[in-house]
Amino acid sequence: MQAIPTGQSLGASIEGIDLAQALTPAERDQIIRYAGQHGVLTFPDQRLTPRQLRDFAANFGELEVNVATMGQQNALPEVMTLSNIIEDGKPLGLSDAGQSWHTDMAYSSMIAFANILYGIEIPMRDGQPLGNTEFCNMHAAYEGLPAELKTKLEGMTITHDFNKFWEMMRTREGSTRKPLTEEQRRAKPPVAHPVFLTHPITGRKVLYANPGYAMRINEMPEDESARILDFLFEHQLKPAYRYAFRWQVGSVLMWDNMGTIHNAVADYRPDERRLIKRCQVAATRFFEEGAPAGMPGTYKQGMGAAAFNSVNGAVVAQ
Repeated sequence: MQAIPTGQSLGASIEGIDLAQALTPAERDQIIRYAGQHGVLTFPDQRLTPRQLRDFAANFGELEVNVATMGQQNALPEVMTLSNIIEDGKPLGLSDAGQSWHTDMAYSSMIAFANILYGIEIPMRDGQPLGNTEFCNMHAAYEGLPAELKTKLEGMTITHDFNKFWEMMRTREGSTRKPLTEEQRRAKPPVAHPVFLTHPITGRKVLYANPGYAMRINEMPEDESARILDFLFEHQLKPAYRYAFRWQVGSVLMWDNMGTIHNAVADYRPDERRLIKRCQVAATRFFEEGAPAGMPGTYKQGMGAAAFNSVNGAVVAQ
C-alpha cells in the first residue's frame, strides 16, 4: 500500500489495497496516518457490497446511525444511501446530502473522525464526472489566521446545532426533507466544541468552525460572535486551502472530518443518476465518551489506540 499525493493542499490516492478484504492492524494504522497527513484519501477501483463498506469503516471507530434516518438500509442502518434516483415513486436515498460547506457530526458530543463513501453510479456529461466533493484544509486555515485572532479565540468554544443545516436544506427548492421531530431534536441537542482543536493524529491545531452547524462563539457578545464567525467562514474557503475530488465509479473516498470542511457540488440534473453509499465514523478512537470532544481531559491516552504524532511535518507512529 502506498499514498500518491495530489500535490495540492489536500488529497492522496491510496494504491495497492483491496478494501473488500479484512485490514490488518498495520494497514489500519497506516490509513489513519495517511488520513492525518493528507486529509482526503481516495481508494480507486474498488468493488464493495454495503456490508463490506460497513466492515471497512468499522476499523476506524464507532459508526454513526444518522438521527434523520433518511436513506438508511434496515439491515445495515450504519450505511446511508445518497442518491437522486427515484424508483417506484420513492427516493432511493437522501438526494441533497452535504450540499453546502460543513463538517459532519460537529453537532454531536462525539465528533466525527471520518466519512467513507463508495461511488456506485456517477453522473457524467461530456466525458466529465459531475457531483465533485470539495474540501478545505483546516490545518492551513488555522495557520493562516492573524496571530491576534488566534490569541483572542484560544480557549473559546462554538455551539453547533444539527437543526441549523437541516432547516437550511429544507428551504431549498425541491427539498423532500421534513422538519425534525421533537424526538430527533432531543437526540441531537446543540453542543459546544473548542474553536481550535488539537488534531489527535497530527498534534497540530485546526480551525473547528463551519457554516453548516456553527451557531455562535459562546464567550463573547452575540454581535461580535456573528462578525468573527463571518470572517472565519470566509477565511477558511481561500483558494489556497481548497481541493476538489472528481468521482469515478468504484472510488472509495475517505476524509478526516477533524481537519477539513467539505461541500457536495450539485451540478447534475435529476435525470443524471447518482448513487453513493456512506458511512460516518465517530472519533471514538481519539476521544473519551461523556464530554464534548476536544475539551480538556477528553483526549485518550496516547491520542488513541495507536499513538500518532507529527514529526517535522510527517505523520509517523510512535
